[in-house]
Amino acid sequence: MEVVQILQNRVKRSKILQLLVVLIATLAIYSFYKLGSTPKISGLNTSYHERDKHVVQNQKQVKETLLSVSDSAVNKVVKDEDDHPIDVMITFTKAENNNNLQVKFRMTVMSLFKFASSKINLYILGDVKSEEIAKDILSEVADKQKYNVLHLDIDTLVKEVHEIVSEMQKYFSYKPGAYYSDSLFFMSLVIHKVLPDMHKVIMLDCDLKFNADIKELFNRFELFTDTNIMGIARDAQPVYRHNFHMYINKNKGTRVGAPPPDGLTGFNSGVLLLDLDKMRKSEVYNSLLSAESIKLLTEKFLFKGHLGDQDFYSLISLEHEELFHVLPCTWNRQLCTWWRDHGYAEVFDQYFKCEGHINIYHGNCNTAIPKLDWES
Repeated sequence: MEVVQILQNRVKRSKILQLLVVLIATLAIYSFYKLGSTPKISGLNTSYHERDKHVVQNQKQVKETLLSVSDSAVNKVVKDEDDHPIDVMITFTKAENNNNLQVKFRMTVMSLFKFASSKINLYILGDVKSEEIAKDILSEVADKQKYNVLHLDIDTLVKEVHEIVSEMQKYFSYKPGAYYSDSLFFMSLVIHKVLPDMHKVIMLDCDLKFNADIKELFNRFELFTDTNIMGIARDAQPVYRHNFHMYINKNKGTRVGAPPPDGLTGFNSGVLLLDLDKMRKSEVYNSLLSAESIKLLTEKFLFKGHLGDQDFYSLISLEHEELFHVLPCTWNRQLCTWWRDHGYAEVFDQYFKCEGHINIYHGNCNTAIPKLDWES
């Protein structure tokens, strides 16, 4: 079904494919009328039988010809898209004296490029020194033909981001000066405003291990509905069952904080697919980027967060599910089990369960990522 949806979405966006559809319809109509005017063989029943036979044969020929042409065109469209590098942004900052963070980054990029079939434009979201460290690590673990490291003026970006989100940050930071209070960790909220020339980007944490081609992840942009502006996976722990506990206690039976597949579980932002053009066009989304809007939502849902951008997305999803394409858990297989041992053992597995081939492992809360077959 996903393949059919991808093809349908390609047809909607591709002028070439749209023209082919019109061409198919036109030739079909032409063949029908042309055959309809052919001389009849004597005898009424025989005439219709022979005519139908000729129609079927002609339509088969037309179909085979057009399928050949359309397949060629589709392949060209897909190839043209595949020729473009994938924009990937990895958050990697304050790394100079953090060996553990450097080890995590090494694993993320080494596994990323082991499977990547497309060239990647890589943006390091961090300070200048961290970018230098990142480049050194990349030169050791990745083929230079597979990527370009594109520089971001972080100081300017952080200033621009801060101007937009500073009044909202207080609702999603544990305390002033905490790790997630840094405006850099709210970049994804307003990236469409501060990077006007970017169109689609995959934003990653640096504690991941890839077990699949990132091109497959990028292809999920094709599954977005008209209202989806980003792809994001559910949180694999009852984090938001806890964070919304006051609202849940007052609203028995609510979907807020409930487990998948029907609950509004909340999100984890370790892997993000951001369609910046749709973010720019979405009146709903941009109306939510204000302290006033967030204040109303936090008061309604009795919420106080401390996890940065994912708190924002989890909160607004309670009233605007349509903004989000929910990624399968296999594209952000979070391994942290902290909440199992902190009051939620009975329901933990309802959130944590994830079936299928794991494409990306996420060692959140410093959880060790298992060794995979390709590493032996």
